[in-house]
Amino acid sequence: MSDSELINDLQTKGMRLVDPRAGHESRRGGAGPSDHKAITIGGTTVMVPVHTAPAFESPYLVEAPDASGAARVLRDGAEVARVRFPLRPRFYELKTADGIPYNQIAVLHSRDVLATTVLQTCIRYESRKKTCQFCSIGQSLAAGRTIAHKTPAQLAEVAKAAVALDGVKHMVLTTGTPRGKDRGAAVLAESAAAIKAAVDLPIQAQCEPPEDDAWHRRMADAGVDALGMHLEAVTPEVRARIMPGKAGVPLEKYFSSFEAAVKVFGRGQVSTYILAGLGDSAEAILAMSEKLCGMGVYPFVVPFVPISGTPLESHPAPSSAFMASILRPLGAMIVAAGMKSEDIKAGCGKCGACSALSTYEKLRVA
Repeated sequence: MSDSELINDLQTKGMRLVDPRAGHESRRGGAGPSDHKAITIGGTTVMVPVHTAPAFESPYLVEAPDASGAARVLRDGAEVARVRFPLRPRFYELKTADGIPYNQIAVLHSRDVLATTVLQTCIRYESRKKTCQFCSIGQSLAAGRTIAHKTPAQLAEVAKAAVALDGVKHMVLTTGTPRGKDRGAAVLAESAAAIKAAVDLPIQAQCEPPEDDAWHRRMADAGVDALGMHLEAVTPEVRARIMPGKAGVPLEKYFSSFEAAVKVFGRGQVSTYILAGLGDSAEAILAMSEKLCGMGVYPFVVPFVPISGTPLESHPAPSSAFMASILRPLGAMIVAAGMKSEDIKAGCGKCGACSALSTYEKLRVA
């Protein structure tokens, strides 16, 4: 089995851990990736589910690491790979002057990505009729693992420490959607400006399409290097069923906002998250991806992960075969469009840890 196939299989089936303390702690709840743990396979660091229903029954068992930090991955008792766990970040040991642990303000994703949800509340999440069925943004807040609003000063302090102590290479600023026509762009711009004043760190911001396209330029001027506006689902019927509130923002608004954003940030620096396994067919996802590539938008397709405590916690994860049927042609499509993940300045697409997509891009290049 190739690394691409193994990563794809692990991300759909999850893994069981002999020692759950291996590496730095996994994340539960919050704004994804949640219920995952980071592992490095053959030089590629990926996020693999460990606290989900499929993971509890996974055929993959990861043994406790040896003295060098390496661990064997077993399937049916036979070794299929050796992996490493990223160590607990040093910046996690620090607190702000008012006593807030740094890892309640921002966390390490993958191996070298700092991520935070600036506003840990959302107008969609507050309504059972409007909430995105896969979202767990309120769980980590309710459990006391984070704070509701990270101030610009706090984010700048933590980002500076994460770069100095742990070699963080880029940062993701996402947010729950607040009330107001900017859809979170204002708080993201304010946060980015403070971070860039403290440390030279590429930043991706993520929000719903602002009502006024002028916010794209305002975010860029504040220091945002790349922008994510996430579709999650691509067909109207799946959007309405899975995210009834967010589906009120029509696809046409996304397309017009994508077009405006690409003019500001450039081809390949605007991306969108697409969750495969919610009901959209492979053909529908690939058709949408082709349209996005033509616009200069990077379609970051990831396998849906059922998160505990959400309405979709019992929804099945997609099969590895279904994911391969998307990622194999999508990798070729992205390379042909000249928008490889490695060329993205910051964000989820550049990190690539939540999907095997970047490994399929490399297969195409090879």
